[in-house]
Amino acid sequence: MQKMLQNYIPETAMPKVLKLLGDDNLVVKIKNERKTRHGDYKRLPNGRHQITINSNLNAYRFLITLIHEIAHFEAYKTYGKLIKPHGIEWKRTFQYLMLPFLNPGVFPDHLLPLLAKHFKNPKASSDTDANLALALKQFDEPNNKTYIFEVPIGSTFKLYNGKVFKMGQKRVKRFECVEVKTGKLYLFNPNAEVEILSPLQIGII
Repeated sequence: MQKMLQNYIPETAMPKVLKLLGDDNLVVKIKNERKTRHGDYKRLPNGRHQITINSNLNAYRFLITLIHEIAHFEAYKTYGKLIKPHGIEWKRTFQYLMLPFLNPGVFPDHLLPLLAKHFKNPKASSDTDANLALALKQFDEPNNKTYIFEVPIGSTFKLYNGKVFKMGQKRVKRFECVEVKTGKLYLFNPNAEVEILSPLQIGII
């Protein structure tokens, strides 16, 4: 397990992570990038439990995602299968498991206040916390992707599936965007990553 994870999480976090992953019924797999999730947890038909994490995450996002999924496993063991996936039982478990990692030995100093604020009431995805998502993004490998909440109103952007949209107004939590080809209105979560198109690219489309 240590050999598999050593290139993905901060070195100082490794001892605590290995302790959390000591259950023989828990399997961790590293997957190629999935556009709709950073990781997931599920109970397998054979009674074992599996966590998958995307391989392209930076070390800090990988660690947060890994503990997020371990919290699902621990909440299942403690409270049973009838709890809500991201309900109060999971939140409390996630907070408890994450607390030992929230120190300058694991995370950069400027991330710690944002993490402390986020973990007062952790959400289903850390990406829905715009300030934290933006701070974590600086550790990603350079790419041409932008979060929806960074896209100026009226700008045109493209999704990974090739569909092109024009940016609209923000509702309470999500953003109104119109698909250019069909004129249909869609609502986007702020954590969606998109590619902003230049005038030249728009002309080609």
